[in-house]
Amino acid sequence: MATIKDIADKAGVSIATVSRVLNYDETLSVGDDTKKKIFNVAEELSYEKRQPKKKTLAKIALIHWYTEKEELNDLYYMSIRIGVENRCKQNNLAIVKFFKNNIDELMKEKIQGIVAVGKFSNKEVEDLAKITSNIVFVDYAPDEEKYDCVITNFEIATKKILDYLMEKEHREIGYIGGRETFNDRTSEINDSREVVYKNYLKEKNLFKEEYMYIGKYSASDGYDLMKKALEEHKDNLPTAFLVGSDSLAIGCLKALNENKIAVPDRVNIIGINDISIAQYVYPSLSTIKVHTELMGETSVDLLIERLNDRTISKKVSIATELIIRESSF
Repeated sequence: MATIKDIADKAGVSIATVSRVLNYDETLSVGDDTKKKIFNVAEELSYEKRQPKKKTLAKIALIHWYTEKEELNDLYYMSIRIGVENRCKQNNLAIVKFFKNNIDELMKEKIQGIVAVGKFSNKEVEDLAKITSNIVFVDYAPDEEKYDCVITNFEIATKKILDYLMEKEHREIGYIGGRETFNDRTSEINDSREVVYKNYLKEKNLFKEEYMYIGKYSASDGYDLMKKALEEHKDNLPTAFLVGSDSLAIGCLKALNENKIAVPDRVNIIGINDISIAQYVYPSLSTIKVHTELMGETSVDLLIERLNDRTISKKVSIATELIIRESSF
């Protein structure tokens, strides 16, 4: 990398002159020809001014309700975390990461704010609030009057899928979903996808309890649940399935392919999330795109506002998009 001395040597002037010219020192008395020569040499040598090291503005904690191993199996939450980390880097925020298996270490850190990714019970929220009042929750809204949160409206996303399938004249629509519990096992988390599926189809007189299959949000559960649906319904299998996550949907596709059930000719499959591999499975997966990295980025923006003394809570809902690929028509 070229230095000021290199420019000075080639331009035949002093190092001090080069420095003052490149820093646009208006008190310097040198001719325009000299200035032009210095700038030309600097450009020729691809000189880049050293940027002063930015001062770290604050230290925040990123708290994840998963372990690192669990996160590897759920690209949804990994993508949110990446968004948080990238925005922190852009804003020169120091970040300390904690997963659920090392969260006890949090008390040792002097932090000014928390981004909490995932689902947290009332007790867990209270414990975090003892550390700092500057908290933003991502993918969960424990108390909208008190805490900032960034969410995806899965109620709207679920209706988008059901409306699309009904417009395509599907009347036998199944559901394969998952349920989650808080880490402290205090209660099961209400899943809006499941609730909307049931209530919305009841409104349309299309709901059938026997078309619902619930497990965990994993590809293996998607595989097992679809196999169970195939065994129970055989030739009367629904013509379409709304699947609560792409991981589940990928498992469903595997079970259907193994049993030579044509997708989408016999069964349509639509997932939720649009994880990176959704477009590369066979057939490529129709899905609702959830802007997970943007969720992470937005959470840091809200936290910065909190650190700058905003006291009124905000709830930000990130829009989704229905993406139709080969698994539905």
